[in-house]
Amino acid sequence: MKLHCEVEVVSRHLPALGLRNRGKGVRAVLTLCPQAPRGPPWPRAGGERGGPHPACLLVCTLRDKRGTRYELKENIEQFFTKFVDEGKATVRLKTPPVDICLSKANSISLKGFLSAVRLAHRGCDVEAPLSALAPVKTSEFEKFKTKMVITSKKDYPVSKNFPYYLEHLQTSYCGLVRVDMRMLCLKNLRKLDLSHNHIKKLPATIGDLIYLQELNLSDNHLESFSVALCHSTLQKSLRSLDLSKNKIKALPVQFCQLRELIDLKLDCNELIRFPFKIGQLTNLRFLSAAQNKLPFLPSEFRNLSLEYLDLFGNTFEQPKVLPVIMLQMPLTLLESSARTILHNRIPYGSHIIPFHLCQDLDTAKTCVCGRFCLSCFTQGTTSMNLHSVAHTVVLVDNMGGTEAPVISYFCSLGCYINSCDMLK
Repeated sequence: MKLHCEVEVVSRHLPALGLRNRGKGVRAVLTLCPQAPRGPPWPRAGGERGGPHPACLLVCTLRDKRGTRYELKENIEQFFTKFVDEGKATVRLKTPPVDICLSKANSISLKGFLSAVRLAHRGCDVEAPLSALAPVKTSEFEKFKTKMVITSKKDYPVSKNFPYYLEHLQTSYCGLVRVDMRMLCLKNLRKLDLSHNHIKKLPATIGDLIYLQELNLSDNHLESFSVALCHSTLQKSLRSLDLSKNKIKALPVQFCQLRELIDLKLDCNELIRFPFKIGQLTNLRFLSAAQNKLPFLPSEFRNLSLEYLDLFGNTFEQPKVLPVIMLQMPLTLLESSARTILHNRIPYGSHIIPFHLCQDLDTAKTCVCGRFCLSCFTQGTTSMNLHSVAHTVVLVDNMGGTEAPVISYFCSLGCYINSCDMLK
């Protein structure tokens, strides 16, 4: 029985000598193996069950492949398992007086391994098969790889799994038409590059990669971005997203819940609009959406604070002189109640009101005064200098312009009249 993790063996005599431990674990393979016999040989695991099989713990590292052996029977003082679900635990031995600190282990494998160690400590028969008392092969440490780059179909692993501890995985030019589900088992993954493939749809389970910070999906066949991903743990982890060179026409309103995004690339798609709540991406610093079909920018675009902005090659329209008036007085019951819910930030959900009403509330417009409107509003278009939201701006056309049309909404005639100077 083996466990792959990081190990630090700490002597409890160090403080008495005025010394401190190194404080850093090393990659190791822990093996439960039969204790070396002193008399008649013990039967092998899986052989005749003549009695308990005493086991010892063998800790092998890349530098010490032969490993260090620790007896377990009645030799464990205490287990520390408070963070076992995070892949961490400590086994305190009596002799020698050391703490074996385990980290970065698969939590399920760790729990099973600790259960076997407990049995060995009690002198009980370990049900799991014991491994031979032998040096660990170098190939065992391949499982500790944290980075893998695959750039051709012939190098793509078909018959064996990806190393469990990968933090950076790139599989480009591999002809993938879907995301390999084996990738979604890599719980330590921080950077995933699936660029230059033929992927058409993203599984919602990508959102289960709780440490994922960078996701590159450029040059695929994506037509949309999943709402489920916007509701996933990516809200807290995702910093960089590359969706360039796809076929995306629009991003969902919920996309703006990915509020940790710093870098967003949307070049060479078929975008006809930004999410109109894009101003909620308060951490966004780099935005590139060149070569799309954007006719105008949403009003909340003004709330962004960018370092770099590229909107070159979009089909921006000239601001319209006459506004679009959709005011209705008195307000309908739906409009009035929707404004009240949004203004007072009253929680809502499909378990309280019908789903289509939730969608209406999610897509409510924001007036320049800060209030909300549903379907009763005045719409106007004005021109905005993009330098007001970004330090570095790529020219929007070949004429050297940095102006782009912005659509604005007004919840009442008074708001529209007060803002007429802005629309001129």
